Amino acid sequence: MSLVLGVDFGTLNVRVSVFDDAVGRLGAGVAHYALHRRKEDPNFATQSHADHLDALTEATNSALRSVSVHGESIEAIAIDTTGSSVVIVDDHLNPLDDYYLWCDHRAWREASEITRAARDAKLESIAWCGGTYSSEWGFSKVLHWLRNNPVKRERFATALEHCDMIAAVLCGIDRVEDLPRSICAMGHKWMWNETLGGLPSEDFLASVDPLLQGVREKIAHGKYRTAEAKAGVLSPEWAHRLGLSSGIPVSMGALDAHWDAIGAGVRLGDAVNVIGTSTCIIGMSDSPTLVPGVCGVVPGSVHPFYTGIESGLSATGDIFDSIARRASTSIERLSVPLNDYRAGQTGLMRLSWDNGDRTILVNPELSGVTLGWNLLHAPEDELFAAIEGTAFHTRIILEHMQAYGAPVQRVINGGGIPRKNALLNQIYANVLNKPVLVPEGDTTGLGAAIFAFLAAGRFSTVEDAQHALCPAYQVFEPEESSRAVYEELFEYYRRLYFGFGTKDAPPVELGAILPALRRLAAH
Repeated sequence: MSLVLGVDFGTLNVRVSVFDDAVGRLGAGVAHYALHRRKEDPNFATQSHADHLDALTEATNSALRSVSVHGESIEAIAIDTTGSSVVIVDDHLNPLDDYYLWCDHRAWREASEITRAARDAKLESIAWCGGTYSSEWGFSKVLHWLRNNPVKRERFATALEHCDMIAAVLCGIDRVEDLPRSICAMGHKWMWNETLGGLPSEDFLASVDPLLQGVREKIAHGKYRTAEAKAGVLSPEWAHRLGLSSGIPVSMGALDAHWDAIGAGVRLGDAVNVIGTSTCIIGMSDSPTLVPGVCGVVPGSVHPFYTGIESGLSATGDIFDSIARRASTSIERLSVPLNDYRAGQTGLMRLSWDNGDRTILVNPELSGVTLGWNLLHAPEDELFAAIEGTAFHTRIILEHMQAYGAPVQRVINGGGIPRKNALLNQIYANVLNKPVLVPEGDTTGLGAAIFAFLAAGRFSTVEDAQHALCPAYQVFEPEESSRAVYEELFEYYRRLYFGFGTKDAPPVELGAILPALRRLAAH
């Protein structure tokens, strides 16, 4: 028997799971931390480094207690986190501020400036992250911090992705030169590309703003590695705090959605929709396949030996939650009558831009749109339309990926929501007009466990570990009764998506679309 810990830092909590190499998950512990928002600034979203470390300690101890396993039997640990959550540190790796969480969009102006400068300079690396730099990503957040924290600038030593920060802490690393740098995170969020010389050039960054002078060298510090490598070994301090043995391997970290895809059994030709508060869509290719508007094309980011492709929606579960919250109820209660709804029956068309557009327009300034309201519509109608809308948006992305040479042969719905919401999976199958596979078991933290087992030497390949540990699928087949309705609705959604979402698009003919929504609702 071989035991490891798979650690998954989500938006609101950390989950630590104990995995056995033969039977899979034995048990888990969960601990929560606060998400700091400001009503006066919807772009603001931060979290505390100390809160994360306290939660990690609590969840680890809880996980070990849940299965009566002694910590000394754990052979390795691996961590995935949300991305891009960025922390600014001094030269001893002490945080100078709270994390900029992935959903913090205060740097939208900085992102626009980086995008404009990259296009003007014909910067090759911008094509590898879809042609547009995002306010969710590293350099835009660093520039925003430098502009808004003049008193602290002199103490700025570097900036880290959350997954690299946690790995460094656990290994007792306190020098920027020794930092682990996840190729997964740095490739997708910081335009790092080995074939292009690593990070964008000093001259380019300084051309965006002189405040970025010297930042390239500071971010370049560290050891850039793929996930099968080790970040280091667990320090005596953190071994004591977590109740583990010092010296066990700590794997390189990665972004949660990428390892969720590994845990969901991703293979070449798959698209994995990791559906939670937002949606990350993860695919793989056996060759570099540049796709405009995606969140990055990075060799070695998902699987060490394939090219990872990331895209997604900036809000999914967050949209469902906000609808329930405005109605002073829960998603579970609102969902009760929805199983009797049929395709398009609400007459509503919902664009899922409540937190901006991550893919393929990459525009954080867009906002949610719902068309077709009448005086009798209720919150449950909006929830059903929101599920349809996120499915339509997903189809926009998958068809776009295929158009640029990234074929999608299987669709897997992973993440927390699909295992609890059969209706969502059925709607996705109907809208995408292809089977949707849903892992029958919980895959949270499984991707991390797979790389922990690799670090411990238990499995020799990712595929060997997936074969041993990944659960079987429940399959949702498209329903013929919904096909024609969703084909028509999707064409309307496509017009609205590009018509409202792009500046130079032809005007949207609402006079044709709104009556069509009513007609389909009455059908």
